[in-house]
Amino acid sequence: MLYQEDWDKVKEIYKTWWDKELDYPLLQVTSLKKGVTEYKRYSGWEFLRYKCCPEKAINLFEEKCKDTYFGGESFPNLEILSGPLESYFTGYLRYDENTDTAWSEYPLPWEEVEKLEFKEDNECWQYTKYITKLSIERGKDRFIVAINDIGGILDVLSSLRGAQNLLIDLIDEPDRVLHMQDKIFSVWFKVYKELYNIIKDYQEGTSTWMSIWCHKRWYPLQEDFSYMISPKMFERFVAPYITNQCKWLDYSIYHLDGQGEIPHLDILLEIPELDGIQWVPGDGNLQCDSPKWFPMYRKILSHNKLLVLQSFDDKNNIPKILEELSNKGRILISVGFNTQQEAEDFIKVVRKIN
Repeated sequence: MLYQEDWDKVKEIYKTWWDKELDYPLLQVTSLKKGVTEYKRYSGWEFLRYKCCPEKAINLFEEKCKDTYFGGESFPNLEILSGPLESYFTGYLRYDENTDTAWSEYPLPWEEVEKLEFKEDNECWQYTKYITKLSIERGKDRFIVAINDIGGILDVLSSLRGAQNLLIDLIDEPDRVLHMQDKIFSVWFKVYKELYNIIKDYQEGTSTWMSIWCHKRWYPLQEDFSYMISPKMFERFVAPYITNQCKWLDYSIYHLDGQGEIPHLDILLEIPELDGIQWVPGDGNLQCDSPKWFPMYRKILSHNKLLVLQSFDDKNNIPKILEELSNKGRILISVGFNTQQEAEDFIKVVRKIN
């Protein structure tokens, strides 16, 4: 691979990690290359910023790759952000280039939500397929292309109904909720399959917005809406869909987003087909290097799950995490540094921890 010279070796390490047979932490370490003082502007939203000329988004990504040191098991991962699954039902997606944010919430009454159907000629869906094909053809042997962020089943319905409405619906209209979830669930698989079929002829394996490569089909599963519901409701409205997604995919990791989702962790850990947990403390909270989370990490690892940590208050605390935990080979650490020397020194320190 052009931007990761050790890619053949790195791929084998990922395979071993997914199968929980690695005996050291998987490290994704990036920095500016030696001699580079700052990155050129690039964000995951460039495909929406340059919708009229998506080739420019790819050009900007490659400019960043040229300036990046990919250390450890890191690799160039082109994230496709072109609109979540709900936009494939409604066609509604708004992007604000001033704040570099996009939103697709489009609250509708139940009668309108139930009429919504996925249509092949939906503009957002057609654009997603187009830029995926454009990117994968350009990226062959140069970089990895991620499958678009298509979100969680209940998260999609939350955007279609509005979060506050859906919270009431879970109590007053449970059958309607489940019926619509089934429809969204079916489309989720259709979308994944079509994007995978575009990618597989040009690229070995899959990646996603979480920037983890896998030799087979994988995806990060999530239900951010679930921080507002009880474990009992999670068992009814979320766990069955997560379980079926896990059974269909070859590998999966659940995106545990914030302290509000911790009450659901025990349920997730009892899903045999779920391979791992990514912990995201959220803005304003102590990040992944805090000892506050160490008991949770031990619980996750004791259930034979992988553990993904990608946000830290103090990178110097990362070795402490690894010293405190067993089963280090099931842990993935993703961290960025300002200079290549710092990145290389960090890798040396971590690799010495047994």
